[in-house]
Amino acid sequence: MPAPISLIVNPVAGGGRAARIAGEAETTLRGHGLTLTRADTQSLEHARELAVEGAGSGRTVVAVSGDGMVGAIADSLRHIPGAVLGLIPGGRGNDLARVLGIPAKAEPACEIIARGNTRTVDLGVVADAGGTGQHRTFVGIASAGFDSDANRIANEAPSWLGGLVYAYGAIRALMVWRRARFEIELGPSGERRAFTGYSFAAANSRAYGGGMMLAPQAMLDDGLLEIVLIEDVSKTRFLANLPKVFRGTHVQESTVTVLRARDVTVSADRPFTMYADGDPIGELPVRISTLAGAVTMIVPETDAPGGAFSGPAAPPASA
Repeated sequence: MPAPISLIVNPVAGGGRAARIAGEAETTLRGHGLTLTRADTQSLEHARELAVEGAGSGRTVVAVSGDGMVGAIADSLRHIPGAVLGLIPGGRGNDLARVLGIPAKAEPACEIIARGNTRTVDLGVVADAGGTGQHRTFVGIASAGFDSDANRIANEAPSWLGGLVYAYGAIRALMVWRRARFEIELGPSGERRAFTGYSFAAANSRAYGGGMMLAPQAMLDDGLLEIVLIEDVSKTRFLANLPKVFRGTHVQESTVTVLRARDVTVSADRPFTMYADGDPIGELPVRISTLAGAVTMIVPETDAPGGAFSGPAAPPASA
């Protein structure tokens, strides 16, 4: 028999979208013969508590939310043997669902939950470079610089903009942007680099910002981060290149550098807040690393177009 479900809903995600689709999700999951309990979250910490309680009771945790809450829940579940996480996209960007090939509509997303096909997924970790021990996890992309300003503006934008908030944030941020100098150190090689420009990003997944394929070759299960450096270019050229990010072809530009590493430390010549999965996650300088195979997630039986994973799933132990 399939495990019962702990449905965890972030009622404010997506400007209330998650709350609106949660009822449909409940009905659809029950229609597949699944038993479930539902709880609405009051905060990320509350979501973590609900997830630990659900997984600790042997239930499959299913989040109806955006990527920010998924990252927080995944961090809690990685400590629980046998924990499984499912996702019904309820945010504005829903980039993890997009990369995994999970449909935006609740009914087909619930069908994927009902089938129960799983894969292990890496998580990214942002830690204070000062060694305080404080850390936050993410499922998608952590970035700073120009992206810090764009994310802040997007988060303050009116909800009626929907997925357009990210483009809105980028254009508004570009109007007042002044270039910054970044320094990075890649691990485990110890290679150091410095550049002047727009942004630094460490990608566990391919997409952010509602479909921007910032790191088109990033894989969710390879234990590596795609490091994307956006170097200096005129604002006019930057704006002209922005649509290329939705196709992933911006990486062909001479001012874009893509590297791979297991961990990276980044600092800048002025303060920046690092954002990941749409939320603030730390203040530079920070160290970003990977937790390989940190969480087991329910995913479509067929990998998404372009491939979210580096290879086929391992066969069950009994195969």
